[in-house]
Amino acid sequence: MTPPQRQRRQRKEPSPSVLPPRPAQQEGDKKAPERLYIITGAEGDRAKLDLVTLIVAHADPPSSATPEQTAVLRLCAAPLSVAELSAYLQLPFSAMTALLTEMLAAELVHARAPIVRQQLPDRSLLEAVMHGLERL
Repeated sequence: MTPPQRQRRQRKEPSPSVLPPRPAQQEGDKKAPERLYIITGAEGDRAKLDLVTLIVAHADPPSSATPEQTAVLRLCAAPLSVAELSAYLQLPFSAMTALLTEMLAAELVHARAPIVRQQLPDRSLLEAVMHGLERL
């Protein structure tokens, strides 16, 4: 017994009177591409954020904050990396950096470098400590 096969619908082309007229573009006229994400606000330079940059909330969400900004401020009560925020909010890294750039400019959040474990101390220092403990 074979399963029933679906019939594909044929795409109906709208009549030319329904389509809005396209603006004429000249070859030398280069237009900026449309933004992919509306949540990121106005165009501008982006902050240099890395995946491991820690974001900390600095203020409570203002009444004019977008839902994404409010979520970031609530999540960042404790420091979170940009990668974690991107995963929690299910936003691509590029959209997250644009959103965080706006929030950094409005001083709603602070960005700081991740806490890096220090390198091993100098061997001579370890030997001095060891000799000092042996003398005790």
